[in-house]
Amino acid sequence: MELEPEKSDRLSAPYLSIDGAVIRNVRETKKLTQLYVASVVGVTTDTISRWENNRYPSIKRDNAEKLATALGVELSEIIKVEEVIEPEEAVASPLPVRSARRLFIYGFAALLLVFVAVFLFVRRPARAPSAVRWLPRYAAPGEIIPVQVKVTPPRGSSIGFILKEKLPEGFKVVGSLPATSSVESSGSGIKWLIPEGKGPFTISYSVQIPASAPVNRTRQLGGEIVLHEDEGNRTEAVGGADRLQLGAYHWADANGDGRIDDDEIMPAYYICEEMKNLGVDWKTIEAIWSGKGYSWDPHGGYTVKK
Repeated sequence: MELEPEKSDRLSAPYLSIDGAVIRNVRETKKLTQLYVASVVGVTTDTISRWENNRYPSIKRDNAEKLATALGVELSEIIKVEEVIEPEEAVASPLPVRSARRLFIYGFAALLLVFVAVFLFVRRPARAPSAVRWLPRYAAPGEIIPVQVKVTPPRGSSIGFILKEKLPEGFKVVGSLPATSSVESSGSGIKWLIPEGKGPFTISYSVQIPASAPVNRTRQLGGEIVLHEDEGNRTEAVGGADRLQLGAYHWADANGDGRIDDDEIMPAYYICEEMKNLGVDWKTIEAIWSGKGYSWDPHGGYTVKK
């Protein structure tokens, strides 16, 4: 789709004006949580809420691009379309013959460039599916945490793929939807074989962090997706979040402030609902939200502050 010149200029600007209503509608239609989108973009859920409510007139273009990736749409679809008021037409004055000829040549050249651009756009290969991981920012040793990978194929296409995830040493898979196709003996390598199908596809799995894992350390996950296409297989890395900070935190405490507030409880609820029977503990989350915060120690686990 060829962008209008004004919109193309806006997309190249360092700051972009985003349409909060469109962003919220896309997120809710695709059943994405604010926590998931915030994790992919690298901001807080409060920021996503402010964007959706048009609290910020513009945001950095880099953040807008990450936001579009998290939502699985083109950047142009979430940019606010501003009404352009055309100036009054000026009274036309006759042009000299030489000027008219030059104008005709310039116009023909511009038309030719547009034709070439459209031809190249139509001929270019479809945008590859993207695999984006959602991962909590924080967690405590011994805790079971949720992880989700969302694969978005090109519009109207259907494609099969293999997803491979690599866990840090000592981390173990507790459960998965859909079920894993293969797990290495060490437990760190996981694979899913997904047959051909259309539309966004979400793989959810829960992971047990070893109780002996040292706190105040960052652990990293890795992954890749193998795409099965007519020309053969193609491999690309999984995007999104890949680092987990271990410490005295609950995974639902998205900003690590020692409590689970109203902005954090709903995303946690949606994730727990999507991952029932995978070992994710909703009762502890609800208890912390109902209290005044929590503390954690390696022997007693979580203690709710009344």
